[in-house]
Amino acid sequence: MKFSEIGPESWPDLQPYMDTCLLPLSGLTGEESPFEATEAVASAGRWLTPLETAFRGRTVTMPAYHYGTDGPELVDELNRLIGLWKRAGFRYVVVVSGRPMRLDRLEADLYVRPGTEDEEPDGKALAKAVADLWKKAP
Repeated sequence: MKFSEIGPESWPDLQPYMDTCLLPLSGLTGEESPFEATEAVASAGRWLTPLETAFRGRTVTMPAYHYGTDGPELVDELNRLIGLWKRAGFRYVVVVSGRPMRLDRLEADLYVRPGTEDEEPDGKALAKAVADLWKKAP
């Protein structure tokens, strides 16, 4: 489910079942033209959609993090958010990017992204990666 589909009255009932938070990461720099920004956001969406579809009752998609490139400042901010969400009750945080960004020290439980700019997502492989994450949990 997307964050906007969950109201204050339904969250207490849903929270025990929704243990995984998905964070779309666009990787925009601010130098993109409007059509390039549109494509970057759409690319993140193509990598996110198979996970949202496969695990609708167990995941919550948070608002996208649009601006930030490879580097320690972005990783620090993402790790801050990951820590907040884990303290709020999410057991797993999965970061999903449509760009092949390298984010060393990222504390997400899973980081899903293409290996190259033109790689397209394999929905079955993405779903398997998340399912494997859940299987190896203690």
